[in-house]
Amino acid sequence: MPANGRAMTTRPPTLDDRIAATRLPADQPVVMHQQWKQLLFLHWEVPPEAIQRTLPAGLTVDTFGGRAFLGIVPFYMRGIRPRFCPPLSGISDFLELNLRTYVHDEEGLPGVWFYSLDASQWLAVRTARKLFHLPYFDASMYAEERGSPPMVDYTCQRRHASEEPARFVYSGDEPLPPPQPGSLEYFLVERYVLFSHHRASGRLFAGRVHHAPYPLETARVERFSEIPIVQSGFPAFGRSPDLAHFSRGVEVTVYPLRPLPSPSNGS
Repeated sequence: MPANGRAMTTRPPTLDDRIAATRLPADQPVVMHQQWKQLLFLHWEVPPEAIQRTLPAGLTVDTFGGRAFLGIVPFYMRGIRPRFCPPLSGISDFLELNLRTYVHDEEGLPGVWFYSLDASQWLAVRTARKLFHLPYFDASMYAEERGSPPMVDYTCQRRHASEEPARFVYSGDEPLPPPQPGSLEYFLVERYVLFSHHRASGRLFAGRVHHAPYPLETARVERFSEIPIVQSGFPAFGRSPDLAHFSRGVEVTVYPLRPLPSPSNGS
């Protein structure tokens, strides 16, 4: 993981910045449509410095009351298609699992930094690596819903990895009110910007998405795995997640990447 040892001129996001990032980017062309379904959000609190030293120059760990977080999110990708094509059988539906944290750029734009994204569709892995500069990995993945009320039984085995499959068994439980700006739930899930790093050039990029606010529920979690955390170079926590949420999903519009200005040297 690249280390960020440089001081930067930066400012943290204001509440207005966080709200502005959720708005429809009407001045950007749509490139893709997606559905994100049956999402489990698991979060662990971590020391901010443990996150900061893994980030490229130009990004700063985003905190809530001084607290930083690592999150694991398994979910279903459905109806993936470029804006000019219908969904295609065998390509448009697959599974994805990501390990993420929360960051902002020097201008206070809040977003997500992905340490890894496992996906069960080889074309999606290669497209996202090439076009979005994201750390996607090929994986054998399987999910089924069983029982009453139904529980999602979700497994992920990264190709060529020595670890056992990561397995998650979960469902929604009690509906929650919409996350309110300024709340911890809003900080964690209402993220509409992804940042990526093109290693060959050293450039940072930002990409926007847009969707309705997540319909959140408390999560029932019968089984979880820390394997994605260990695979990204962090030590296992050895404890249950500090926070767990579930969402039945949202319809998502994706916009193109744009390069960020080179980071300032600061003092």
